[in-house]
Amino acid sequence: MRIAIYGAGSLGTILGAFISKGGVAVELINRNKAHVDALQKDGARVVGTMQFAQQVVAYTPDEMNGQYDIVFLMTKQQHNREVVQMLKGYLAPDGVLVTFQNGLPEVQIAEALGEEKVLGCTVAWGATMLSPGVCELTSAPDALSFSLGSISEKRSKHFAKVKELLELMGTVDVEENFLGTRWSKLLINASFSGMSAVLGCTFGEAASPRASRRIVQALIKECIDVCKVGGIRIEPVQGKDIVKLLDYNNSLKRAFSFFIIPIAIRKHAKLKASMLQDLEKGKLTEVDAINGAVSEYGRKVGCPTPMNDKVVEIIHSIEQGKLKPGFDNLSCFNNL
Repeated sequence: MRIAIYGAGSLGTILGAFISKGGVAVELINRNKAHVDALQKDGARVVGTMQFAQQVVAYTPDEMNGQYDIVFLMTKQQHNREVVQMLKGYLAPDGVLVTFQNGLPEVQIAEALGEEKVLGCTVAWGATMLSPGVCELTSAPDALSFSLGSISEKRSKHFAKVKELLELMGTVDVEENFLGTRWSKLLINASFSGMSAVLGCTFGEAASPRASRRIVQALIKECIDVCKVGGIRIEPVQGKDIVKLLDYNNSLKRAFSFFIIPIAIRKHAKLKASMLQDLEKGKLTEVDAINGAVSEYGRKVGCPTPMNDKVVEIIHSIEQGKLKPGFDNLSCFNNL
């Protein structure tokens, strides 16, 4: 069985290191030649909340050959149509593509491959690439978990193998209500990643001050509200019912929600949004697939999302050089 991680950046490199450490052959593929060269020479070096080095197999996309039974897709979504069409030629006839991307990518990918060849996975941990070959795990070791599911009623024959591979790193929850799982991850990304990118800080730093926490709370509330209107049941995250903890319909529950936000994110307090990492490198972000997805669904079901709309606007302004990440951007929310 051939297994590849396509787009092996910080998350993919760490996952590949764990899989390789577990004795399973996996190929790490990345366009960043300096990163690939470092992986080939010194292996994957994991630092942060866990520390180890692991020899891995790595190369660039133009060195790919043959067909794969399982491809873990961990690229950004901006070029999904082209990337998925390319990978289609490398999938075995009964192969499966497992997308780890943010937002709601499964439907678009299934249009190219067919629902039975697509699995979706969300991760409840984060990482940052510090330098070529060196990736920092920023979440606590007991937060290393995955949620795995499918939008197809018929599961791929490789479903059990994918689960087994992920379990080499952490716990895996198989989700029957995978759309609800996707929304629980999207809620976290829209609120904490969105504000991390807007403010130029970690999740914990966005959740601590009262002024920024107010925006985080409002972003969470909008996600919960659009799902209620759309009839989507948001799934728990790592056993915690985030709707029960963070939703509110009176002043007492609102105060409790506000109080618990920094506690709810404490295991991931050091996490720095990938959108912020992109902004720091001068790259375009996935904000349209994150906060933009909340806004788009809100328009579809007739539920206003002014806070998510504003995050999209701010991040696009940063991409265009009109603003910079920083707490000064809180003033953009003053009239909302």
